[in-house]
Parts: sequence; C-alpha cells; structure tokens
Amino acid sequence: MSDRRFRATTAFQRHVANPLTRLMPFQTLLETTGRVSGRPRRTPLGGRRVGESFWLVSEFGTKSQYVRNIQADPRVRVRIGGRWHSGTAHLLPDDDPVARLRTLPRGNSMAVKALGTQLLTIRVDLTD
Repeated sequence: MSDRRFRATTAFQRHVANPLTRLMPFQTLLETTGRVSGRPRRTPLGGRRVGESFWLVSEFGTKSQYVRNIQADPRVRVRIGGRWHSGTAHLLPDDDPVARLRTLPRGNSMAVKALGTQLLTIRVDLTD
C-alpha cells in the first residue's frame, strides 16, 4: 500500500499540484540542483523559518527527488515570503519528524502526516 500511495501522491504532485503552486508568488519553494541534469529544480513545500534556519519534513524521505538532489549537493535556495535565501540543507534522520511537524504550519503538516510513508526532517541553514 505504501508504494502505491507514494506513486499516486508523487504523480499528482508532479503533474498537477506543483506546476500550479510554483506560480503562486508567496508559495515557499525549495530549489535544489538536479543530480543528473545539473539544472535547478523547484519544489513547492511547507515549512517554517526559525532564526537562521528553515525546517521542513519530507513525506517520503530519501525516495523524494528533492531529497536525493540534496544528498548529491546540499547547497540549496529557499523562497520564503517571495524572497530567495541561499543555504545548506541537512538531512536529520535522528530528529523526530512527527514532533517536528507539530512546530510547522498546520495545514501542510496534516497533509505530510496523512500521505507520508517515510518522514524525514530537513534543516536548511540559511546564509543570506
């Protein structure tokens, strides 16, 4: 069931939700570098800035394409409130992602918990 959920959710996100939400000027975006293409890849997501860090939880962990891109090159950019910030992403498998979701925006956190099969916390240390 989890593999079927992963395929259905990622297909919907890739072909319907992400193209639409990327166009919204204040949608939070994570920009990674494609590990094969070397091209910028922008993923709409939810999370929260806390001081000089941005926190998020991936619903599919290392199966998510943006997480695989981070593993290949942790240098990322995050668009928060319409402004881009550079940073370095860190995968935190020892962090409790369910507890972390309680500190992040409620709507996105509910979706991540409902759809997710392999939750993984990610922290981006912002440099500007």
